[in-house]
Amino acid sequence: MTFLHRRGLALFTAFAAWGAVTAPAAVESTEVARRLQAMSPAHPRLFLAAGAETRLRQQIAANPVMTRIQAELLRDADRELASRPVEHVKIGRRLLDKSRTALSRVLHLGLAWRLTGEKKYLDRARAELVAVAQFPDWNPSHFLDVAEMTAAVGVGYDWLYSELDDATRRLLRAAMVEKGLNASLKSNSWTKSKNNWNQVCNGGITVGALAIAESEPALAAQLIARAVNTVPVSMHEYVPDGAYPEGPGYWGYGTTYNVILISALQSALGTDFGLSQQPGFLATADYYLHVTGPSGLYFNYSDCGRGGQGVSPAMFWFAAQRNEPYLLWSEWAKLAPPDERERRAGRGGRERTAPMLLLWMSPNQAQPTRPIALSWTAQGPNPVAFHRSSWDAAASFVAIKGGSPGLNHAHMDVGAFVMDADGVRWADDLGSQEYNSLESKGVNLWGKTQDAQRWTIFRLGTSSHNVLMVDGQMQRVAGDARIVVAKSGRTVVDTGAIYQGQLARARRGVVLQADRTVRVQDEFTTLGKATAVRWAMVTHADVNVEGPGRATLTQAGKKLGFRVLEPADAGLKIYPTDPPPSDLDAGNKGTRMIGFEVQVPAGKSQRLVVQLVPQSTTAAATAIAPLAEW
Repeated sequence: MTFLHRRGLALFTAFAAWGAVTAPAAVESTEVARRLQAMSPAHPRLFLAAGAETRLRQQIAANPVMTRIQAELLRDADRELASRPVEHVKIGRRLLDKSRTALSRVLHLGLAWRLTGEKKYLDRARAELVAVAQFPDWNPSHFLDVAEMTAAVGVGYDWLYSELDDATRRLLRAAMVEKGLNASLKSNSWTKSKNNWNQVCNGGITVGALAIAESEPALAAQLIARAVNTVPVSMHEYVPDGAYPEGPGYWGYGTTYNVILISALQSALGTDFGLSQQPGFLATADYYLHVTGPSGLYFNYSDCGRGGQGVSPAMFWFAAQRNEPYLLWSEWAKLAPPDERERRAGRGGRERTAPMLLLWMSPNQAQPTRPIALSWTAQGPNPVAFHRSSWDAAASFVAIKGGSPGLNHAHMDVGAFVMDADGVRWADDLGSQEYNSLESKGVNLWGKTQDAQRWTIFRLGTSSHNVLMVDGQMQRVAGDARIVVAKSGRTVVDTGAIYQGQLARARRGVVLQADRTVRVQDEFTTLGKATAVRWAMVTHADVNVEGPGRATLTQAGKKLGFRVLEPADAGLKIYPTDPPPSDLDAGNKGTRMIGFEVQVPAGKSQRLVVQLVPQSTTAAATAIAPLAEW
C-alpha cells in the first residue's frame, strides 16, 4: 500500500467514496472483557511493559539520537523536582492547564524513574498524583480537562504501581473511577462528535480504564468498547486523504491522543481492534509533513498558531508503523540540541507528551530520506493543497484551502493562502486568539450562525484573512468550497458557495511556477449590481509601494516583489492590522495587509492576478491562462 499523494482521477474517485465509508463492525464489551481477562495482571502494562526498561536502555545507548532525547528528558525531569504540585485553580471555565501540567510531569518524571531508578523522580511524580487525586473534581463541565487528568493519573498509577503503598493505590483508583471513568458516563456528548474532543476524551478515559482494569473489569470493558466503537466517528474526518479539518494545531492534539488510544490498546491488549487501519488515518502523517512550510511555520488556518517548532512524537509512531522514514524529514531537524536562546523562546522546548518519543521511535530509525512529493492535495471536509519547489529551507512554498467557516474551529478563511520563499514567511495568517481572553469578556466564541459574535473578532472574520472580501461582507457560513483542480504545482478552489448572494461565481487558483514565483489568480462574476471587491494578504514584511500594482516587501534581510498583473494599474493600499479594530481583539504587532480594491459593474466578469517574486529568482514572462485551462 502506498501513501504517496494521489492525483487526478484517483483523487476525485477517493473523494467520491468519502461519504460512503462505513464504520467498522461494533466491538462488544464481552469481547473486550475476554481480552482483559487474558491480559497480564502485572504493572506496568501501558506503553512500556514491565521489564521492558532493560531493552529500552540498550536501544538508547546504541542510538545517539535517542541518547540525546533521554538527556533532554532527564533535564526536564530535574527541573520539575523543585516545582509544587498543581492546584485546583481554573482559568475561566477550564482546568485544562492543570491537567496538561500534571500529565507532562507524570510522563517526564515517571519515565525518568523507570530509566534511571532514581527515587527523586518517583517521589516527585507520586506527590503530583496524590495532589490531583485529592481535587474535589477534574472539572467535568469541560470534559477535556477530565480526560487529560485521567490519562495523567492512569499512566502514573500504572508506571509507579510497584512503589505505591496500598493507601495511595486506593486513592488513585478511587479518583480515576469517581472523577474520570464514572464522570464520563454522565458527560459523554463527545462520543458523538467529529472533532478532537472525541479523540482526546476517548484516549484519556481508555488509559485510565486499562490502568485499573483488574479492579474494575466490567467498567473498564464498557468504556474501552465505547472508545473503540465511537472514536471512528472522529477518525472518519481523515477520509479520504488524511487532512485534518481543524488544522495543524488541533492535528497535534486530536491525532496525538488518537495515537495514545491505539498505543495503549496495543500495549495492554495486543490489539487496537482495527483502529489504526481506519481509512485515511495512517495517511494523515503526509498531511502533517506537508502543512509545515520551508520557513518552519504551519499553514495555520482555523484556530491555530504559527507553530511548527515543536517535535511531534506522534509522527515517529506513524513513521514506525508505516516504515517510511521520509515522514520525519521536518521532525528530525527539530531533534537537534536547542541552544539556550531557543529554549527561552520556546523553540524545541518540552511538549507534554515528549517522553513518548522514546517509546514510539523505531530503535532502528535512520536519518530520514528526502520526501519525493513536492505537491500534496487532500479532499475531505476541509480540503487543502501544498506546493513547494524543493525540500530545502530556501524553497518557495504556497498552500491554499477550501472548506467552510461552519467547520469546528474554522475561521472565515476559505480560499486563504500562505507563501514562503528564501526561508521567510511572506503571505501570513494572524492565527487564533486565546480563548479565555474573549470568553472572560463575555464573548460567545462558539456560535456558528451567520450573525454569530464569533465573526466580529478580527482574527476570525473575513477582513483579516488572505481572501477576497466582497462589499465589506463576511464569507457565508453555510458555504462549502471544493478543490476542483489538483495538479502538480497548481490548485483551483471553487469558492462560489462561500460568496453566495455576493457574487454569481468565484474561483481562486494558486500556481508555483518553475521560476519559483507564485501566482494567485481570482476569477469571479458579479451579480446584478456594481460590486466592490478587495484583494489583500497579511505580511510581517515592511512594504514599499513603488507605484500602481508594484511593491517590494522586505523582511529578515530578504526581499519579495509584489506585482499585480491584472489589473496592472491597481492602486495598492496598506490596511492596518495593529491596533486591531476593537478592544476585544488581540494585538497583531509587526503585521499589516497589502492589497487593492476593484469596482466591478453589474453582471461582469473580472480576473485578478498577483505574482509574488522572491529576490533570489527572476520572474519569467509567462502568459496568463484562464483557470478553466489549468
